[in-house]
Amino acid sequence: MAKDNYVVVDIETKNSFFDVGAYDASKLDISVVGIYVAEEDKFICYDEHELDKIWPILERATRIIGFNIIGFDYPVMQKSYHGNLSDLTTLDMLYEFKKTHNFRIKLDSLAKDTLGTGKSGDGLQAIKYYEEGKIDELKKYCLDDVRITRDLFLHGRDKGEVYFQDRGSRSVWQVDWKLKDDNVGAGVLTLPF
Repeated sequence: MAKDNYVVVDIETKNSFFDVGAYDASKLDISVVGIYVAEEDKFICYDEHELDKIWPILERATRIIGFNIIGFDYPVMQKSYHGNLSDLTTLDMLYEFKKTHNFRIKLDSLAKDTLGTGKSGDGLQAIKYYEEGKIDELKKYCLDDVRITRDLFLHGRDKGEVYFQDRGSRSVWQVDWKLKDDNVGAGVLTLPF
């Protein structure tokens, strides 16, 4: 079996959709990017001036793991990337959930039902941290989301299921997130940007 050198990614932005006057992630600006690099078993958070350090890490990964990474993180990041992020093998848990269940769900909801823990805040709080110059708090918040996303991914990969609430009862989402020798490089998605 191929070594699963995955990278989990989450970004925070300096501004909101309200600030840019449109529900268009490509108009937002990065404040920080948090990653977990499986190969090194390491969490790292980069600020907006260090983005050039991230691209080689993502390009070496067997796959990029995220939650709403296709609809949010990638369109924001694409403005700073020299290539095309759609060329990277990507597992977007929200994208996969919506494809299977025909509705959106929050990372916080999946984490609470699967891991018994939730997020430490929300994206608007992250913007406030940035505006107030509380960069350490911002990075901590971002890496908390990366940790939750990684733990949710590992639970699904190792146990084949993730849990969520549907109409007041706990439901099971069957997933197959194991990396197989024959699908390294498969699963590249066509992204809407």
